[in-house]
Amino acid sequence: MLSIATLNPSTPFNHSPGCTVRRILNRHSLLPSTFSLPSKLNPYCPSSTYRPLCVRAIDAAQLFDYESKLAKEFTISQRLKIAIVGFGNFGQFLAVTLVCQGHTVLAHSRSDHSAAARKLGVSFFQNPDDLCEEHPEVILLCSSIISTERVLLTLPLQRLKRSTLFVDVLSVKEFPKKLLLELLPFDFDILCTHPMFGPESAPDGWTGLPFVFEKVRILDEKHRVSRCEKFLNAFAREGCRMVEMSCEDHDRYAAGSQFITHTVGRILEGLMLESTPINTKGYESLLGLVENTAGDSFDLYYGLFMFNKNSLEVLEKLDLAFEDLRKQLIARLHHVVRNQLMEDGERLQQLDGSNSHALLRQAGNGSALLHSRSNDDALLRSSISNNSSLSDENTKLKIAIVGFGNFGQFLAKTIVSQGHEVLAYSRSDYSDVARELGVSYFSNADDLCEQHPEVILLCTSILSTVKVLKSLPFQRLKRSTLFVDVLSVKEFPRNLFLQHLPPDFDVLCTHPMFGPESGKNGWKNLPLVYDKVRIGNEESRILRCCQFLDIFASEGCRMVEMSCAEHDWHAAGSQFVTHTTGRFLEKLGLETTPINTKGYETLLSLVENTVEDSFDLYYGLFLYNLNAMEQLERFDLAFESLKKQLFGRLHSIYRKQLFENEEQILALPERSTLQEKSEDSDVSSPLSKTVDTK
Repeated sequence: MLSIATLNPSTPFNHSPGCTVRRILNRHSLLPSTFSLPSKLNPYCPSSTYRPLCVRAIDAAQLFDYESKLAKEFTISQRLKIAIVGFGNFGQFLAVTLVCQGHTVLAHSRSDHSAAARKLGVSFFQNPDDLCEEHPEVILLCSSIISTERVLLTLPLQRLKRSTLFVDVLSVKEFPKKLLLELLPFDFDILCTHPMFGPESAPDGWTGLPFVFEKVRILDEKHRVSRCEKFLNAFAREGCRMVEMSCEDHDRYAAGSQFITHTVGRILEGLMLESTPINTKGYESLLGLVENTAGDSFDLYYGLFMFNKNSLEVLEKLDLAFEDLRKQLIARLHHVVRNQLMEDGERLQQLDGSNSHALLRQAGNGSALLHSRSNDDALLRSSISNNSSLSDENTKLKIAIVGFGNFGQFLAKTIVSQGHEVLAYSRSDYSDVARELGVSYFSNADDLCEQHPEVILLCTSILSTVKVLKSLPFQRLKRSTLFVDVLSVKEFPRNLFLQHLPPDFDVLCTHPMFGPESGKNGWKNLPLVYDKVRIGNEESRILRCCQFLDIFASEGCRMVEMSCAEHDWHAAGSQFVTHTTGRFLEKLGLETTPINTKGYETLLSLVENTVEDSFDLYYGLFLYNLNAMEQLERFDLAFESLKKQLFGRLHSIYRKQLFENEEQILALPERSTLQEKSEDSDVSSPLSKTVDTK
């Protein structure tokens, strides 16, 4: 904007040279040609005539914005005419963005997608000849892996310009590279790409998602090089992480990431996993993985297996890893049962016959602890809200944490921050850690119990719970003490408490379904499952139970009241499956790659979270959850079913090719004989002639 202030003729004008004002004003066509400054004020222009100066201003934008014009010309120069061959879900997914960027998009497919194309602003052609006669600059192959060769053979290449660029977007790369080099004329350019995302994984944009490409054959001409860069820029400008990589390297990495991701997703799909009221973050990620992989056709998965030479080796590794994990579990179970049988055998010599039979039955079941069941009539349903906020000074509890390892310390931080008095006891010496957390540490269990804590919070491992519980001097506690566990299985500690604790003690079974890693940023919306197994009728006992539960409710936990049996049924289908998946993937030694997909990132994160827990925790989930063995068998069956499906399809294709070749071979002499007969029906066959001569 140019603005000019009013000039007062009486004001001295000292600028030199004097015609500067005229030049500036005339440049912008603001003054009539007769305008001049008075000679007194303009000594350099003595013949000037005076005319009052009119104030004028240009506040509007210029008619021709040079920069905008250049930007527009550049945008137009970047546009391409792109023909998408294979206009299914993925082809339409890419077309949405390409059209938005201003490219001219054509499409061809065996199925009639003309209505979908019309909505997207795409020109649809049912006939490939019509498509090719439009002379697109780029042919973008979006067909399935299995149908790519057939689709490519049906294209009338002679109707295309000889300099056309062919691009594929398949999930394997060596196969289309060899196919395109073999079938396309040398004049055609070839760009092999893999957008490692799709409609499910990228509904909100492509920012940060990997786009892998190899310039297989781009002839050294300026317009060809420029066209290739324009096409790649369609993805780069959307924020894709552009990864230039050979097709061979892509397939090597993809077999270790993409194929594993799809395989795990397919196995879990076979388990028919469902959301539960107690989903963990890890289980939620597996449900998401199943949803994403199941959304793709089996043809896509089969193509990953069939056309990536590294996939069979990866499948064998997965099989061996799962078998190794199963052997590890069974061997550990065998060791436990064998030791128990030996111990019970020694005790049998000192017991009468009836007791001996009872012990044998218990040992045969693998555990003498799971047969005891308490009458559920003792359960109390408190009418006080679990989420009530109890902030009175009298609501502060004295809580003794037994087992002050990582999880015990994790809980202690929050409990102390809420103002509760926390004591701790453990076999190992954690006195320094306890001091830092503001916790009173006791190395002697008697000393701890003599402090008369209101709550005993057991944070031991599943395998050591029996031994720790039996070692506690119950006689030194108040008879109304509340016992709470936080184990990942629930029926086992419930039965254990009811069997070994005096009947005066209250029992609350809980499972915070998070830990130091998943709960490091707070407990909001994380599930806390609990069962009030035995709470006395006194108001003080009911209130104490509510006060303890409020520790978690006040932190934002999602409070889920559920029986121990129901918990274990849900947990076997979620928590045990999650840990099993993480454990057998750990044995593969998965590593991050330059082309990680979101699904593969999920698996890496799952492995990282599960291996942070000890194998004892996983073994405890297996041993002390009655439903775990069934889930392990279902996992095995789902994996076997998937392998049969893959190998069965592979066998079917090979068998079909074999019989087609055999039929072609057998048909050759028959056709020649028929031709001979048709040429001269009176002439006998060579075989008959031979017979006649004899």
